[in-house]
Amino acid sequence: MIKNSNLFPSIFDELFDSPSALRNEYRQMAKVNISETDKKYQIDLSAPGFDKKDFKIEVNDNTLTISNEQREEKKEEKKEDEKSYSRREFYYCNFSRSFILPETADSSKIGAEYKNGILEISIPKKEKVENPSRLINVK
Repeated sequence: MIKNSNLFPSIFDELFDSPSALRNEYRQMAKVNISETDKKYQIDLSAPGFDKKDFKIEVNDNTLTISNEQREEKKEEKKEDEKSYSRREFYYCNFSRSFILPETADSSKIGAEYKNGILEISIPKKEKVENPSRLINVK
């Protein structure tokens, strides 16, 4: 079951509140799945065809930003034994996604791993500090 949470904006909110020009931009945006457990938040960003060194992940003022550097294919003269393409559809584009972290997120312990075309970002939750109740004596 998918739970809509106020922690992250709803994709549907972005789509239905945006003019059609922004909908086209949304199609080019890196797609994410966001999940939550008792111990952490998880952002899985679909980014096939990249290397882990292509990503930049930073936290600034409680905002997590994930971006990449565009890959440029070198255009060199074709050598005799190199293949020629009849169609070339692979395309790598720049992207940047930002997420406002909830107060319960521990931004000092965020981790990331890139495997099988998915950038997995794990955001642990802060440990709950329980303040036990105590009796105050009146003097």
